[in-house]
Amino acid sequence: MVACWLSLNSVAHADAPGRFDYYLLSLSWSPQYCASEARPGDSQCRRPYGFVVHGLWPQHERGWPKDCGQGEWLSEALIARMLPIMPSRPLILHAWKKHGVCSGLGAERYFDAVERAYHGVRIPARYAAPRDYLSLAPATLEADFRALNPALKPEMLAVQCSGNYLRELRICLDRQLQPRACGPEVRDRCGKQAVLRPSRP
Repeated sequence: MVACWLSLNSVAHADAPGRFDYYLLSLSWSPQYCASEARPGDSQCRRPYGFVVHGLWPQHERGWPKDCGQGEWLSEALIARMLPIMPSRPLILHAWKKHGVCSGLGAERYFDAVERAYHGVRIPARYAAPRDYLSLAPATLEADFRALNPALKPEMLAVQCSGNYLRELRICLDRQLQPRACGPEVRDRCGKQAVLRPSRP
């Protein structure tokens, strides 16, 4: 799950670490990744995950920072700590190098923020580990999340699809990890229906 699926149509900025406007929390639908992107033996696809953390990405109001430096090495203990919510070692390493360094935080503080952002979002029970395909309007998925997370407003989240299949849910957070409106480039990229593959090993 190394590819970041950055589909925002803008020119990325080169920035010093810590120069950004807000965070984008990307929650990937793991069954879709395992059906389309996984490599043989991928540890993520051995368990029936639903939504997992794809990343916590620093964003500009338009575009996103990049080329922020190499950053420190990640300890094995830190990687192991993150695996329950980011269930792929290559993903964790990639997320730090490409996005985490741009936060301006050290590795421990950045991944603390990832954990706080993830645990700050309540995931509706119907998406925990469905055994059958679900087909629903993207607006329904967003409404389900807003019902459990009253601070979320329609302009604060976006659904992303790959063809007809749900790929990820994006939630915009301010630098204190509180929900905020997304920039103009973060928007729904699905048709009328989003199909969720079942969660199974």
